[in-house]
Amino acid sequence: MRSIQKSQNKSQGAKPEKRKAIGARFVLLRPAGYPLKSVFQEHPVVSDSKLFERYAQEQWYGEKLFYGCYLFDSRLYPDFAFQVVKVYPRSSVMGGQTTIKVEQKEAPKNKVQYDVHFEDVVGQETAKKKVKIVERFLADPEKFGRWAPKNILFYGVSGTGKTMIAKALSAETGVPMMAVKSTSLIGEYVGEGARQIHSLYEKAQEMAPCIIFIDELDAIALDRRYQDLRGDVSEIVNSLLTEMDGITSRKGVCTIAATNQIDVLDASVRSRFEEEIEFKLPNMEERLALLEKNAATLPVPMEGVNLKEVARQTEGFSGRDLVEKVLKAALHHAIMDESNITQRHLEEIIPNAKKEYRQPPKEMFS
Repeated sequence: MRSIQKSQNKSQGAKPEKRKAIGARFVLLRPAGYPLKSVFQEHPVVSDSKLFERYAQEQWYGEKLFYGCYLFDSRLYPDFAFQVVKVYPRSSVMGGQTTIKVEQKEAPKNKVQYDVHFEDVVGQETAKKKVKIVERFLADPEKFGRWAPKNILFYGVSGTGKTMIAKALSAETGVPMMAVKSTSLIGEYVGEGARQIHSLYEKAQEMAPCIIFIDELDAIALDRRYQDLRGDVSEIVNSLLTEMDGITSRKGVCTIAATNQIDVLDASVRSRFEEEIEFKLPNMEERLALLEKNAATLPVPMEGVNLKEVARQTEGFSGRDLVEKVLKAALHHAIMDESNITQRHLEEIIPNAKKEYRQPPKEMFS
């Protein structure tokens, strides 16, 4: 009788019953950051595994689980992804009884990542002298107590060595440096940038003594009168001010920020820096030293080149300009000509590479 019924169902085109989804018994997740966005990779720390398990079961209930798939958070950390590393049974779904574990990253090790030293920086003697106090603080944070140098501002024309000095400070002291561009802190969702700021300082505290280097500070700390030009980033600024004020004690953490446009910084941010260190364009002697130092590393030899004359003709050039716009360009021309680098190559390039450093029009800030 049953066989007859099965035959009738088959002939009538009856749809077979769907197999009930199997609830996963165990899943191991790995924090994967923001794979769809280019932002600072904030890693939420799971301190209460049971609470996170309930949170995950509720948020991803019924989601298919298989090796390599991603689960995107839509609540606390919008778009933050967790990747499935293990799941049992395979190809099951998230259920109310699923045991969930999250891989925890190893604590960061105090490894120096930069091979740059103060003697590698040509010029900027005043800046190098002033950062010595930061160097001594990082070597012995306990000695300074509440008088520690916490917030330092580097300012000056682009390409004058601000980032290089920060790297040298890290290398000389053997202290790790966490570097971030301000533009990467501007997220898509309200609160995202603030969380990244606090996460950055929390990680620095774990690694203390540590340097936090924030480049392009003006991208987030623009004077509030002009915020509409760059978008509303007040929540990021407020979070940064909270950290710089030391409301949460961050012993052994020094913030160094860099900007090319100090005059447009918000007054409330600028007032938090105990020291402002200016980076100036190289003078004639410093330009010559920069040219000689970098020319010695060129893969094509120079022939009959008067670097002193090149230094004289490049007034107003930064160190980066001399390397990227003069020496590198001359090297490429010589390679194309299948010859050594000559004075002609350099003198043809300099007029095109020249640039004027103009101040913003006064009416912009009136």
